[in-house]
Amino acid sequence: MFRIRALILFAPLALVGCGRDASQVPPPPPAPPPNKIDISHPITARGTEPFWALTIEGTRLTLTRPEQPPLVGTAPKADVEPGKVRWKAATDANHAFTVTLYSSYCSDGMSDIRYPFNAEVDIGTRVLHGCAAKAADLNKKH
Repeated sequence: MFRIRALILFAPLALVGCGRDASQVPPPPPAPPPNKIDISHPITARGTEPFWALTIEGTRLTLTRPEQPPLVGTAPKADVEPGKVRWKAATDANHAFTVTLYSSYCSDGMSDIRYPFNAEVDIGTRVLHGCAAKAADLNKKH
């Protein structure tokens, strides 16, 4: 009898700590980036130190950097693998460069934008690192 009374008296106290205010519940973890990268829409990649930007529109890739002329190339196709896509582009002057996107969240370190892809641009003399996303998605965030 004593045990039943004790259980009845103390059970509500045990449950008091179990309830949480909805504002205290942590948000669910973010969904992982897609394993397959959708290249059917224009993509923008950006990097810092040094600053650069790249647009990918179909088979046309345009790299811009401060105080340098744009590097415009054509890549007849993209090599698509799970979690990665690569373009091998050539300019009219027969300069080659390679762009690779990896399906992995990325931060540019300067904004609060969370990009779904890491970007790498190999221009022969150096490799530029940055972040990328569909151009339309970036336009929505500004």
